[in-house]
Amino acid sequence: MMHVTAILATLSGGLVGFSLGLIGGGGSILATPLLLYFVGVTPAHTAIGTSAIAVAVNAYVNLIGHARAGNVRWRAAVLFAGVGVVGAFVGSTLGKSIDGDRLLFFFGLLMIAVGALMINKSDNPHVVERRPGLKADLIVAITAFFAGVASGFFGIGGGFLIMPCLVLATGMPTIKAVGTSLFAVGAFGTGTAINYAWSGLIDWPVAIEFMLGGAIGGYFGMKSAVRLADKKGVLNKIFACLIFIVAAYVLYRSGRSLYA
Repeated sequence: MMHVTAILATLSGGLVGFSLGLIGGGGSILATPLLLYFVGVTPAHTAIGTSAIAVAVNAYVNLIGHARAGNVRWRAAVLFAGVGVVGAFVGSTLGKSIDGDRLLFFFGLLMIAVGALMINKSDNPHVVERRPGLKADLIVAITAFFAGVASGFFGIGGGFLIMPCLVLATGMPTIKAVGTSLFAVGAFGTGTAINYAWSGLIDWPVAIEFMLGGAIGGYFGMKSAVRLADKKGVLNKIFACLIFIVAAYVLYRSGRSLYA
């Protein structure tokens, strides 16, 4: 049984890592339902805490490849992470105080919203990157805090929120936003994980197996991101469909538990 759990955790980590490396987000929102319903981690808060630390480590691993490829804008990355991690602590503290099934139900609703955003997202490879400045930094800081709160509350990396915020504030191309967002995803996940670990809500063996799969999947995702930089819109739509399917299942399971 333990071997089966290890295999399932590694496969789940591979899927999440591949998505993080490929589109800088999306996969992390699948981490909690995968751990909860596919791997079998319980209760819900433990699945969220385990997801947070695993996604954080996977994001940092994927960041290395993108940094080497010159896809990280460090000023924006550090600012977003620094402000956002404060929001992550606030959000994770709120999340721990809410009933697990109710939190999962809200999580399912968030997944639907994320899927819709991914489908409607338009990628423009010809965006002109603006010079860093006070206005851009202010926009980054404000959006970072609220993205951090959402990340901590639901135990997700928040890459799907970080990427559009970075593009809006700085005008950086999508491939640069992918690499830059990973630094903040790692910071958000770390902040959330510390809060959950403090309450003993992390399954460390499963987290390590998940990280291993994520490192492997992230390597191939990063390589694919460079080759498929002009096809991100199609990839986003495909992944959004997967998110809708998982969201429906999450809503069904959590809703049944709430109203049983």
